[in-house]
Amino acid sequence: MTLTTESVTEALKAVKYPGYSRDIVSFGLVKNVAANQGAVSVLLALTTPNAEVAKQLKDECERILRALPGAEHIHVEVKSPPGGAQAGGGSATATAPNPWANQSRLTGIRRIVAVASGKGGVGKSTCSVNLSVALRQLGAKVGLLDCDIYGPSIPLMMGVRERPTVNEEEKLVPPVGHGVKLMSMGFLLDGDAPVIWRGPMIVKTIQQFIFSVAWGDLDYLIVDLPPGTGDAQLTLCQTVPLDGGVIITTPQEASLGVVRKGIAMFEKVNVPILGLVENMSYFTTPQGERIEIFGHGGGKQECVRLNLPFLGEVPIYTQIREGGDRGQPVVASAPTAAPAQAFLSIAKIIQERLP
Repeated sequence: MTLTTESVTEALKAVKYPGYSRDIVSFGLVKNVAANQGAVSVLLALTTPNAEVAKQLKDECERILRALPGAEHIHVEVKSPPGGAQAGGGSATATAPNPWANQSRLTGIRRIVAVASGKGGVGKSTCSVNLSVALRQLGAKVGLLDCDIYGPSIPLMMGVRERPTVNEEEKLVPPVGHGVKLMSMGFLLDGDAPVIWRGPMIVKTIQQFIFSVAWGDLDYLIVDLPPGTGDAQLTLCQTVPLDGGVIITTPQEASLGVVRKGIAMFEKVNVPILGLVENMSYFTTPQGERIEIFGHGGGKQECVRLNLPFLGEVPIYTQIREGGDRGQPVVASAPTAAPAQAFLSIAKIIQERLP
């Protein structure tokens, strides 16, 4: 095996930042990688002066790199801002302020996954609902947070109308639908009452949904984001460390063009992209004719172009729409049917990537 900068970078993804489930590559801490004739050099730039963290990361990187075939000489340099000892020699170099300084990991929640799209109408909430139920059927403890404050649809799609109760710790107790814990602005509104708020209220509400809800122990908290790259998305990214983002698109260029902005947003805030789902991929008539209403294959082609994982495609099935309208997600009502199997296949990939 020939050592390359790509293979070294890929290996470093096994190094997790202390206290987080995310790796140092996705956090953007790996600033320089060189590999030449058995010699490997890596530069890490930390945002914390903590000497213990620096030493732990240096030791772990060296351990991982020594296991690479052909790696004979390993040099890992760690640069930290002033205030802590430096690992690897050289003077400490100040870096940008820690972008995760105000983040707080939720006790009891192992993984937080955001489901996003660049534009509305691509079936993002439908995918969030069915993927949540699919993960539950695969044996995981799952919560689903609806961050679409203006247009909450999770209560309808999950068939839950009850309001959350309040426990002795004055936290909201999330209702449960199909084995999934739920929280949505829709539970707190009267009928079709609109939410007419400015940005700061959206920010405060999302923070309360994260910290003032008794989520308990969860393997996955799936967060259904509204379309775009606005207050809800930024608030979530700044409030809790996300373990990954799932991007939903439809095949046509009009959707893919906007999706690229959502992908760029996640990259700017160092959220790893788990992959892209092509929803409404095609339609099969009762006579067996396949009709590609929105085109086909655009999602997979975009993944190739951006070097992102392709999680799978979900065809247009009447059962998916009917299930969402009556509060019975197709994965719950007909788990062995083809529509449900499409979501279960994607959920298994997510589970493999975030065990």
